Amino acid sequence: MAALLGPAAAADALAAALRGGLDPEACPPRSSIGVPGDGELLLMPAASGAYAGVKIAGVAPGNPARGLPRITGSYLLLDGPTLRPLVLLDGAALTALRTPAVSVLALRHLAPAGRPLRMVLFGSGPQAYGHLEAVVAEREVESVAVVARSRGGAGRLAAHARTLGPAARTGTPADVADADLVVCCTTARVPLFDGRLVRPDAVVVAVGSHEPTARETDTALVRRAAVYVESRAAALREAGDLLVPEAEGAVGAGHITGTLADLVAGRLPAGGERGCPQLFKSVGMAWEDLAVAVALYEAAQI
Repeated sequence: MAALLGPAAAADALAAALRGGLDPEACPPRSSIGVPGDGELLLMPAASGAYAGVKIAGVAPGNPARGLPRITGSYLLLDGPTLRPLVLLDGAALTALRTPAVSVLALRHLAPAGRPLRMVLFGSGPQAYGHLEAVVAEREVESVAVVARSRGGAGRLAAHARTLGPAARTGTPADVADADLVVCCTTARVPLFDGRLVRPDAVVVAVGSHEPTARETDTALVRRAAVYVESRAAALREAGDLLVPEAEGAVGAGHITGTLADLVAGRLPAGGERGCPQLFKSVGMAWEDLAVAVALYEAAQI
């Protein structure tokens, strides 16, 4: 897929969909059923303009121990008026492209340009690699500190980062105190770092969870930050990073500054609110899969 569409072009496709009038608040919710072995089967349909599509994704927590990917799936793109199948895509590869593209689109609006970024990256799986490559392609990155549960995985990702240009090493959660950008791409269910350490001019991107009881960031960060989401409705259903603090009686899901559509449309100040961290919480939505799948399909027709 990268040969047809890189993360920057995928981010452009997402922005174009939003500027074209697509309303993420009207996107159908993700449906989920449990499967044997603590797995989860997800169904994500969407329709917009001349196309429709649906992703069937599997989340199998036991797969890494079997030497298999944790995320599996397929994406079926359809002609909108006739619902004639057009192409079947690898759903996991599509997710690995569109999620960093969503983050890059948010980063364009929330992180002031003009200085190299010091980045802390949590995770060492496919999304961590995808986010690293997408951010390095989008912005000048001075350094990367990789924090992961697996020391070997962190070391391999840091070595890969060095091949892309930035200085890179393995790190610890305390490294967020010096970061311009913190990116969380993990399966964590509890906070990864102390939100009080995050600098007031830093951007935090959290993409690892779409469950209302799981989170990568803590209440302290949510309380301090200006919070941006893909959709208020989706965040209220699925963003544990916001829902858990709300359940604790702190600001949470109601503490949303704006959406990705607001940022793209220029309804919010460039660079976000000043004087506090900028937190972008992504849960992943079906309209994003559709926009990127359409861009891939149309690129292949040229």
